[in-house]
Amino acid sequence: MQSIYAMHQSGSDNLEKQQKFLQVSLENIIDLYLILLSSLVEIRKKEIEYIDLAQKKHLATSEERNPNLRFINNPILVALDESNSLHSALEKNKINNWQSNDDTILMLLQDIKKSELFQKYMAKKTVTFEEERFFVVDIFSEIIAPNEKLYSYLEDFKLTWVDDIPVVNTLIVKQLRHMTADADSIKVPVAYKDEEDKEFSISLFRKTVLNDAELTKEFIDKTPNWDFERIAELDTIILKMAICEFLKYPSIPFKVTINEYLELAKEYSTPKSSIFINGILDNLVKHFQTNNKINKAGRGLI
Repeated sequence: MQSIYAMHQSGSDNLEKQQKFLQVSLENIIDLYLILLSSLVEIRKKEIEYIDLAQKKHLATSEERNPNLRFINNPILVALDESNSLHSALEKNKINNWQSNDDTILMLLQDIKKSELFQKYMAKKTVTFEEERFFVVDIFSEIIAPNEKLYSYLEDFKLTWVDDIPVVNTLIVKQLRHMTADADSIKVPVAYKDEEDKEFSISLFRKTVLNDAELTKEFIDKTPNWDFERIAELDTIILKMAICEFLKYPSIPFKVTINEYLELAKEYSTPKSSIFINGILDNLVKHFQTNNKINKAGRGLI
């Protein structure tokens, strides 16, 4: 949707250039995942450095000489630091953001240590493994993920990540909740589940752009009470993409398509867009079914 919108806004007809940008943007989501997950590793390392320096102070306090090591010994944080899957992916994708921007890590560490969450965790006499794990889940979801300065840094680094951040944060929280003390218990995901999945996004993009006139004709006469020129541009793009799925992808159920594009409209377009789009798509489905224009077939359709 955003790639098609960008083409419209720029007045460009360079399909290949925009397709390449779309592919790179989709694949870059793994880099975002690696940067966010590795922040936990780097935060722990900074705390180790701080404790080491404090112990070596000439006039170190009793607390500095005998620090509480619970945070740096947290089994989930240790497992992340020892994860071959994570380190291999960081090296392969050449992710070194925190080495050159450790001020962001220091800021996050300070926020964590000032939090009531941290204070309660460190003050407990003993903690179970479950408590260790959910402490990490909580500091990520309550302190790291919503941090505005971190968000601004990521947005400045790569603008296309703005919409990916919530998706990646949700995935990381889900993975952390199921981690064990085994360093191999977390695996870096792949951008696509299979080759068909990879091809779908590019296929949908190309078919929507290349069949623009045909797709427009399908709904232009279904909006008698609307001036076509006044329909929000995003709404027309959403309609064209949905109709493209109706016509070009027989294995995707009508209901799935409608639900997904209504969510897009609610997130990105005007307050009334989802109602407008829902009405148009519902009418089109009835029209297509009455006229036997398409036959949906595949999983979830029986």
